[in-house]
Parts: sequence; structure tokens; C-alpha cells
Amino acid sequence: MNAASALLTDVTPLRKSPQFRRLFTGSLLSTAGGALTAFAIPLQVYDITRSPFAVGAIGLAELIPTLSIGLLGGSVIDALERRRLVLVTSSLLAVVSGALAAQAFAGLRAVWLLYLLVVLQAGLFAVNTPARRTFIPSLLGPDLVPAGLALNRIGFQVSIILGPALAGLITAAAGGHLSACYLIDAVSFGGALYGVARLPVMPPRAGVARPGLAAVAEGLRFIRRSQLLTGAFLADLNATVLALPVALFPAINAERFGGNPVTLGLFTTAIGIGGLVSSALTGPLRRVARPGLAMLVTAAIWGGAFAVFGVADSLWLTLLMLAIAGAADTFTVVLRGLIVQLATTDELRGRLTSAEYVIGVGGGSLGSLESGAVGSLASPVIGVVSGGIATVALSVVLAVTLPKFATYRLKEASTEPPQTAPVPS
Repeated sequence: MNAASALLTDVTPLRKSPQFRRLFTGSLLSTAGGALTAFAIPLQVYDITRSPFAVGAIGLAELIPTLSIGLLGGSVIDALERRRLVLVTSSLLAVVSGALAAQAFAGLRAVWLLYLLVVLQAGLFAVNTPARRTFIPSLLGPDLVPAGLALNRIGFQVSIILGPALAGLITAAAGGHLSACYLIDAVSFGGALYGVARLPVMPPRAGVARPGLAAVAEGLRFIRRSQLLTGAFLADLNATVLALPVALFPAINAERFGGNPVTLGLFTTAIGIGGLVSSALTGPLRRVARPGLAMLVTAAIWGGAFAVFGVADSLWLTLLMLAIAGAADTFTVVLRGLIVQLATTDELRGRLTSAEYVIGVGGGSLGSLESGAVGSLASPVIGVVSGGIATVALSVVLAVTLPKFATYRLKEASTEPPQTAPVPS
């Protein structure tokens, strides 16, 4: 292996597996469309209310169904035919995006309706996304699963880059109207359906527990017994809850750059570019001996970058800090995926994948609510800077209070049986 191949992501799964290639392509199109809606909803709420707290409350609207449906959905994923489940939920998600387009075309200014549609969307994603992530280990052999996970992350980063930038241009060209963003998202679900429809049937494993609270409790007990999973999830929550100020982006953009929608689109695009570059260069992570400690370091870098973003007075420094945050996020997610791979059993794949999804989305939703609240009570700048500094400080606290997580070495897993991991979000 030469130096270049040691750095770059392996694309063998795309060459060898037509099924994975279709799934990857369809997911890429759908996720890019979803990025348009993720751009449009906060901007529409802010345009109606001019309130950072109202934008942050979108996180609460996402959090409630994510928590109430997400974990229970994991037991459903383990017990049902996964391909059909994803087809049904993807179709319903397209309907929700169509409803968002309809209300925008009609010129409605009903924030309650936007929140309601966000709740429906989040509930469907709480089942759809974890179920979709279980496909990669089923389609690829054990040797190709790590490469499949890395490609999945690259696809996600590409969508983050293209989606917001395109959304900003579309919104500016349409004179500030957001209906086109929602409509394109609804159409993009055709890609998701294309990628899944021709996959093989994926029936549940024999002997899997019936869906319900008992099955959910089994998964939660597994997490509680594992210090690796506990540490990884807490480190992730530290970054997303305290230092994810997306809800403050419209206010920061309005305060510094006149509310230009193109500039607002560049905010998220910069995060995506940083994440894309780092996701294509994750080879050195194979040599990380202490993934827990490395995860705490990258979470601290994420928080520090956002703290500087909060006080940056130029566009180039603003975008640079967001790119650094995006790069740190990718390494954090890859390290989390590695830790989950070492600690997860295949029989609990659906439930553990759902738990990881709940942690990722739930933390982000709480982060939007937290940053929106602080931004409204104090100022958007204070909301961003305080959250970033708090993440750096809590990373140090976690390193001290969870020494087994911080000092865990990969060679300690060499005697454990091989296990398959869910796809990191």
C-alpha cells in the first residue's frame, strides 16, 4: 500500500456490488434533497418570527418523535422485513416533503403547521434511517464493510455541500421563496426508492425478540453495561448538545452579512467541505491506538472552532472555522463508528443502530433548542461562543471521569469475537 492509498477511501464496494452502488447513488440523491429542506425550514421559521428561539424550537419538534419512536423503532427494525419497511417510510417522507412544498406555494405563514410537519418527518426518519443503515453489512462481506461505511460518510458530506449551496442559489433566484427547495426534496425521494426497491429481501433473524418495551430494554441494558458505548455516546452528546449552533446561523448571517441567503448556504457548505476532505483522508485513523481519547480531542476541536466562529468578523475566517468544525465532526463520527463496531453484537443491530441514531439526532435537536434559547436570552454571539467553550471543558471532564474510555486501546479488543457495526450517521 503506497502513501496515497493509505490516506484515501477504498471504493471497492462501488465496483464489486451493483446493489450497494444503487443504494449509494439513491441515498446520495435523496440526502441532497433533504439538505434543501433542512436549509428551508429554519429560514422560513426565522422569516416568519424573527426569533432565534422559534428556530431552535424546531429541534424540540424533532426531538419528541425521535426519542419516542426511535428506540422502539429499533425493535421493529429487528423484527420486520427491512427492505419493505424502508420503502414504506421513504414513500411517506416524500408525502411530507410534498406537504411542505404545498404550504410554501400557498404562502401560508403558519409556524404551527411547519412544526407539525417537522414532527411527522422526524418520526418517519427515526425508523427509516436506522433501518437503511443496516443494509450495508448485509450487502457487503466483512472485509468491505469498513470501506462501505467510509463511502457512506463521503456521500453524506457531498450532500451537505451541494444541498445548502444549491438551496441558497435556488432561494435567491426565486426571490426568497422556498417552495422550490421543498418540491425538489419530494422528487429526490425517487432516488431513495430506486436504491432500495431492487435490494434482496431482508427478513428478520430467527429468535429475535418481538417489538416492544422488553426488546428496547434489552438494547439499553447492553449499552449501559458497555463503558465504550457509554463514553462514545456521552462524548457525542457533549459536542452536539452544547456546540451545534445551526439555529443561530440565520441570526448570525443577518447580523454580519445582511441576511444574504447565498452566504447562509455557504455556512453549512463550509462544514460539509471540511467534512468531505477529512472523510476522504481517514486512513491515518487506522493507526489511532486510543479511539476514545481521540474522540474527546476531536469533539474539543469541534467546540473550539465554533467558539472562534462566534467572534469571527470576516467571511473567510467564519467559513474556515466552520470547515475545521466539519473536519473534526467527521473524525468524531468515524471514531464513534469504530467504537460501536467493537462493542456491538449482530443480534442487536437494529436496536443499537436506532440508539445511535437517537443519540445523534436527539443531541442535535437539543443543541438547536439550547443554542436558540441562549441566543434569545443573551445574544446569538454569546450562544455560539459559550457552547463551544463548554464543549471543550466537558471533553476534559469526560476524560477524567471516564478513564477506561479515555485510555481504552484497540489491542484490548483483539481477543473479542468479530462483530458487525451499524453505519455511523
